[in-house]
Amino acid sequence: MAMRKVGFIGLGNVGGKLAGSLARHGVPLTVRDLNPELEAPFVAAGANRANSPRAMAQAVDVVITCLPSPAACAQVMEAADGVLAGLGAGKVWLEMSTTDAAEVRRLGARVESQGSVALDCPVSGGCHRAATGNISILAGGSRAASILKVITNYLATVHLSALTEALTVAKVAGMDMNTAYEAIRISSGNSFVHETESQVILNGSRDISFTMDLVIKDVGLFDRLAHELGVPVELSPLVLGIFRDGARRYGPRELSDNIIRRLEEACGVKVLGEGFPAQMVDDEPEAPGYEVVPRRGATTP
Repeated sequence: MAMRKVGFIGLGNVGGKLAGSLARHGVPLTVRDLNPELEAPFVAAGANRANSPRAMAQAVDVVITCLPSPAACAQVMEAADGVLAGLGAGKVWLEMSTTDAAEVRRLGARVESQGSVALDCPVSGGCHRAATGNISILAGGSRAASILKVITNYLATVHLSALTEALTVAKVAGMDMNTAYEAIRISSGNSFVHETESQVILNGSRDISFTMDLVIKDVGLFDRLAHELGVPVELSPLVLGIFRDGARRYGPRELSDNIIRRLEEACGVKVLGEGFPAQMVDDEPEAPGYEVVPRRGATTP
């Protein structure tokens, strides 16, 4: 059976790495991004370049979008030369952006009205795992994957906010920051965010390939969803306020982990350790994908 032809729109920090994983495994690939410099390496390696989203949708079997905002996705899908104009029976749209659940349902209905299949498939795990393909994909279909993705991004930001406070307190208390890192890592206070983002914070690069404007967008999606559902959340407005203040101080495109600068400046310290990496690299070997089945009821050893 011939391998399906795949089109990938959005070659940014995450999308470029996801598309790279497809290319690495020999998937027939067509790419598109507003920045030609991001397309160039793929074209040089043998991928096709689409002149428009419509042309891509006409030429491939599966269209993947990985874009920075609901508005960007709507434009790519619904413009006169957008994806919808090129879809037809038997084609598939996979939405891998972090976006608004209602917007995914709206666009998905338009896709399905043309005989195509729409799947909400946001990813989670960070750019370093996107690069190796060892990343979680929340494949939705009729399930609310976009809601789960908004929840996981919110939780990651809460963890980051708490870690910046914890690490700053450790620094002001005179602790060795390498010792503080390891103590948290082996304790009940550990998290995926600590094992990744704390390292680039303590390096000083603060480069987790994510920016404050994207944090504000993601936490804003969670906060709006919670209020629409009538859930009286208390933490998300606080976290939004922290990052809005960070964006005002340092700019919306400042690296999100540099939110710790607010505390460093208030306390007159630099929260740094020794020997931590400037960027995270996934050192686990690339593994075949598999489905994670939710646990139901009691489990046995």
